[in-house]
Amino acid sequence: MFTLAFDTATRTASVALLEGETVLREETLDTGRNHSETVLPLIDRILKNAKLKIGDVHLFSCTLGPGSFTGVRIAVSTLKGMILATEKPAVGVSTLDALSLNVEPTDKMICAMIDAGRGQVYAALFRRKQQDILQRLTADLCLKPQDILRDIKEDVICVGDGAIKYLDVFYKKAENGLEIPRQIEHHIKASSVAVLGIEKFQRGELLDINACTPVYLRTADVQQKGIENNG
Repeated sequence: MFTLAFDTATRTASVALLEGETVLREETLDTGRNHSETVLPLIDRILKNAKLKIGDVHLFSCTLGPGSFTGVRIAVSTLKGMILATEKPAVGVSTLDALSLNVEPTDKMICAMIDAGRGQVYAALFRRKQQDILQRLTADLCLKPQDILRDIKEDVICVGDGAIKYLDVFYKKAENGLEIPRQIEHHIKASSVAVLGIEKFQRGELLDINACTPVYLRTADVQQKGIENNG
């Protein structure tokens, strides 16, 4: 089974093609949120390199948010177009679920966070003690970075561009061990989106194209001239 997965929720755009659980191709670009001009050519290049056409894909998976309003909307629109063009099944996953998979299995709590602008982050807490088991401890939240670790009384690994941006804040607030390993890549990987998508597909949790909507968590930042900022 070929799975095509992609993410455009942050500054980076990532696309991956899997056959079964094997990653055939994966590319991630830091486009500065110019995803409307990059994600489709990136998908096309990956499929051509694998000598496949869009109709050869069996499953589509993408992130639905939270993240940049524009980026999330581009991903959902792209996904809907592919569903309409191919009539193949599709699934949607949380950006924070995908981001948490950057951390290897550990006894420590995992905090995945994305810079949300306006002095806030999108964040969620997880446990991942075994390779194939991701336990979500909270819903996706939008809050100030200083509030994330306030009530946590154990060691935490933080991952994501929100962790990097507010590094000093977290070290001041952490009551126990705080780890932000440099070797961890803090962008969302499309291969992780694919892995989570395959799991949801196997559970029968497919998207309804008519009900599929982005996950924003808050209202858009719209300026007077109608320019949309990071969501």
